[in-house]
Amino acid sequence: MEVFVDRYKAILFDAGDTLLNVPEAHQVVTQFLRERSFPCDEAEVESVLHESIQRFYYEKKRDEQAICSPEVDRAFWVKLYAHMLTRLNGANCDEDGLRRLCHDLYEVFTGPEVYTLFEDVTEVLEALRMRGLQLAVVSNFADTLPLILREKGIADYFSEIIVSTTVGLEKPNPEIFRYALRKLRVDPGDALYIGDHEQNDVWAPKQAGMDAIRILRYGYMQGEGIRSLLELLPGTSNR
Repeated sequence: MEVFVDRYKAILFDAGDTLLNVPEAHQVVTQFLRERSFPCDEAEVESVLHESIQRFYYEKKRDEQAICSPEVDRAFWVKLYAHMLTRLNGANCDEDGLRRLCHDLYEVFTGPEVYTLFEDVTEVLEALRMRGLQLAVVSNFADTLPLILREKGIADYFSEIIVSTTVGLEKPNPEIFRYALRKLRVDPGDALYIGDHEQNDVWAPKQAGMDAIRILRYGYMQGEGIRSLLELLPGTSNR
């Protein structure tokens, strides 16, 4: 897919599964449970975690007008984790214990320790900044995202880090993109958004008048888009 970044004044990015991820999330969950004396099979955890994320995040149509807050974000992920742990036989605990496990797991996945940048990120951000482009993040994430990006060494590349739980707007509501454009003082036609989710990261920014490209970070992801951020840089997409 050919991309001409020089036609834009600003490039905006999603965070999770675009700039960074938890490389072996199922291993994190497995270790988390074993440390709490809940025996579990790693392969089963991987399967159930994948199914839960597909069901709750990728396949479920999100309400673009939904109110977003730290409490709502936590409730969404706690519900997902509860579904996952229940599929894993409830991690052999009662309802209160299950709730505590889910909240503890939320803390794990909103902290910086488990996240890793994709290999292409720093090089591409540096190259885009050198081309004079404004860079920003627009993400549905916990309010810990700025800390995570700083811990990973990339926060300073961004003029704005706009987090759903902080501004009270959540993708796929196009208003979060209009808010970002106002902060950047950039017209919609001069901005490109890149993310992994078809509704949140392609449909929604286009409703705000922006261009959008889906990034397909994983082999199971299908459709039109790019496989690496390097495809944003002329002459580097085949490296």
